[in-house]
Amino acid sequence: MRLSALPVMITDSITDLTPAFLRGGGIELLMLDFDNTIVPYTTNVAEEKISAWLQEMLASPVQICVVSNSRNDRVKRFCQAYGIPCITHARKPFPKGIRECLVRFGKSPEQCALAGDQIFTDTLGANGVGVRSILVRAIDNHNIWLKLRHVAELPFIFAARKRRLTYEEY
Repeated sequence: MRLSALPVMITDSITDLTPAFLRGGGIELLMLDFDNTIVPYTTNVAEEKISAWLQEMLASPVQICVVSNSRNDRVKRFCQAYGIPCITHARKPFPKGIRECLVRFGKSPEQCALAGDQIFTDTLGANGVGVRSILVRAIDNHNIWLKLRHVAELPFIFAARKRRLTYEEY
């Protein structure tokens, strides 16, 4: 696979990714980053809008799975509470966790997308395995390290906006 830091698509929130939209693009499995994509790093409680979206996704034909680098048990507890399969210790951008998810669900990379808030883990990992990468705006860059990471990602975001599709254009 081609190593690229440019996401295929950029959107403001995972709630923009409706089952109809995903199915229209041939997506049968949506992999989700956890921290700052579903919930902020500082909590494991989803906002009402995200919670409703998760319920909608679980009731749809599009399968979802959390694929997180976290080693924290809060990811597993959150996923158990919602009935969402999860893979932790994914080691993104390395392919380990993403490939594990593909095997678990019996899907090819072309049938899948990965939505996450970080270019250097989520986007690179998805692109490296041939899964469509969707960059989601981080929920809360609450500390200096997250803000600095975002600044380092800006050139890639600008390039992706010029060369790739936003949700509205997809």
